[in-house]
Amino acid sequence: MNGRFGAGQFKLTRNTHGRLVFGAANGEVHEGVVPVRAFPIADPEHGIALVSPDGHELAWVESLAELPEDQRQLIVEELARREFMPEIRRLLEVSSFATPSTWQVETDRGTTRFVLKGEEDIRRIAHYTLLIADSHGIHFLIRDIQKLDKPSRKLLDRFL
Repeated sequence: MNGRFGAGQFKLTRNTHGRLVFGAANGEVHEGVVPVRAFPIADPEHGIALVSPDGHELAWVESLAELPEDQRQLIVEELARREFMPEIRRLLEVSSFATPSTWQVETDRGTTRFVLKGEEDIRRIAHYTLLIADSHGIHFLIRDIQKLDKPSRKLLDRFL
């Protein structure tokens, strides 16, 4: 391979098993390609690498918007299958202000409960952005704590 390909220099399709197939303009073909976001939280629409099954970067997509709709849709679908990071919209209930505690939250994917083992499982990744890991290793995102309602912020403040 002679290096990375940019948008317009490759085509993506799905094979009969549902795996992504990367076809380069120079004729190279790779099955089982995986899209990987460079900045999944801070800038999910920009900086996406298409990686071969053996871990080599095949192409770099600066922006999803630069791709034709069919190519963009394949990448978005594949990312959705691989990534699972519910975004917390509201904190509904916390069983205790000591850890471990059970949290009931409303997310962009519905209402759920999880156990927070310790306060160290709440990580600040930007000024107003938090990443919370539950006892099973599932990560929940709070994109902007300032956009939470007042009762949610009050509950959260007890752990920060």
